[in-house]
Amino acid sequence: MLPSLRPSTKSLVILVLALLSASFAFASGPYVIGSANTVTADPNITRPTTTPCVVQLFSDAQFYDFNVENFSYTPPASCPGPWAKVVLEADINVAAGIQYDRTANFWLGPTNIYFGTTAEPSPSLGPSWHVESDLTDYSPIFTTAQSGQADIGNTLCCGLTSIIFASATLEFYPVAKGQTAPAAANVVLPLSAGPSGGTVALNTGTDTLSGTFTLPTNIANAYLDVYAQGQSTDEFWYTCVPNDVATELDSCTNTAFRETEITIDGQPAGVAPVFPWIFTGGLGDPFLWSPIPGVQTLNFVPYRVNLTPFAGLLSNGEPHTVALSVYNADSYFSATASLLLYLDSTTPQITGAVTTNTLTGPSPVVTENLNVQPNSITGTVKLSSNRAFVIAGYIKGSHGEVTTRIAQSSDFFNNQTFTINDSKYVQDISQSTGLYSSTTTSSPGAATTVTSQSFQFPLTVDIAEVVLSNGDINQTTTADQTYSVGVTTKQGSQITFTSSLIDAGQHADTLEFDSSGNFLGNEKQSSAQQYNYFDSTAVAYDCAISAVANLLSTFTPGCQQ
Repeated sequence: MLPSLRPSTKSLVILVLALLSASFAFASGPYVIGSANTVTADPNITRPTTTPCVVQLFSDAQFYDFNVENFSYTPPASCPGPWAKVVLEADINVAAGIQYDRTANFWLGPTNIYFGTTAEPSPSLGPSWHVESDLTDYSPIFTTAQSGQADIGNTLCCGLTSIIFASATLEFYPVAKGQTAPAAANVVLPLSAGPSGGTVALNTGTDTLSGTFTLPTNIANAYLDVYAQGQSTDEFWYTCVPNDVATELDSCTNTAFRETEITIDGQPAGVAPVFPWIFTGGLGDPFLWSPIPGVQTLNFVPYRVNLTPFAGLLSNGEPHTVALSVYNADSYFSATASLLLYLDSTTPQITGAVTTNTLTGPSPVVTENLNVQPNSITGTVKLSSNRAFVIAGYIKGSHGEVTTRIAQSSDFFNNQTFTINDSKYVQDISQSTGLYSSTTTSSPGAATTVTSQSFQFPLTVDIAEVVLSNGDINQTTTADQTYSVGVTTKQGSQITFTSSLIDAGQHADTLEFDSSGNFLGNEKQSSAQQYNYFDSTAVAYDCAISAVANLLSTFTPGCQQ
């Protein structure tokens, strides 16, 4: 095995954070040119015109010793629902000092209501940021008083000094006079660690997160919101290689393919792609993510799996087990999910069955083309996974016999190019995750509805560690990632709705070390994010921001203030 040029990532993070420029200053607003405070191009949630009731979940909670913040929730008496919208707001900040990125979860009872990670501070900057989520679909969990818990796994040991602070509220917007409430789930059932929530660690591909439920007997539609967050070895799963070449390439194992597999009673029921979230200490260079973090780093978006073809089966009054696992998990993925059920209110007993299910497990193909010499390695490692499947089922209820047919294809590739010798380590990664589905709903006497969805998650990461003629080492890293979703709905031959969302980020930086591994500084830092959304109802949002030398340099007029 060739000697690794790579410094220890976590040790490097502590070192770099301790030496960040003292010119960083706390920002007073979200878009301040010249500010180093954490900032994103993400939009806030659009609000109804009604006046909300606001419920404080917790205020200025402190996280410092892997402690949790317990709180009590009581539904707002003045806004009894159903609600036009339910919005979670959270404000989080990290004290100036030295600290890693940390995972944050908020739970109401056993149900997850927020999942994200934190920004990293410097000795002269305590970053602060604001996140919002639309939780209207989860309305049933807000109708009863219950306890909750906020968990940001932070510690002050081992040279780490920064406490994390957080506050959160729920806003409940009444329905305006003359309007009706949007369709929300009638039942929300959690897949979590227990009565107070908590994620479950999936260390291997055979580990599962599951929930066994006796469900209502009148389910018309069913969905599963899935979170699978890579941790520890799997934090950088997209950099991994096949086990047989991992030692030579100084890399993690189990290849670079991960995918969440959903089952009902042990039978394949759906898949969820794993988005390559990159945390603010990611890839060994926190400068990459300051002040603009990676896409969704601070506020993850779950992937919603449509389980409606199974509605007839799930309504039969028998217990059913819904489970998920992560293909190729390698210690580990932090997972949770929520089962959302929409009921037929005028039919006490739905009947039906699954009529088609061609979903099987993935079969990724690996191609290795490496030239391994005593003092050098060059070549490529490529992986692809492509498959298509159909799941269909029907129910009989108040609308007669309704058939749901989901035709889905998934395309994944990860191509890695290596150049390794005594003076350099270069790893260039090009990856793309694509999931394309067409959901057809039909019933006698009604126009057929077809909803097409396209999810695309391209990622490129280039890492070059080069020994200079004087013995110093430069590490140059670039990372580009995109979260892209397109939706089109047709009723009969008429398009009734379209939408497009593109959230993209670009990051680059060079770290400099002397021959003994001492950090000398960084240069050529730049980062940018573009968030663009529009739909056929005339909702539109377009914001672009950029930073140079870790300071915000531009933002466009469409960005929210």
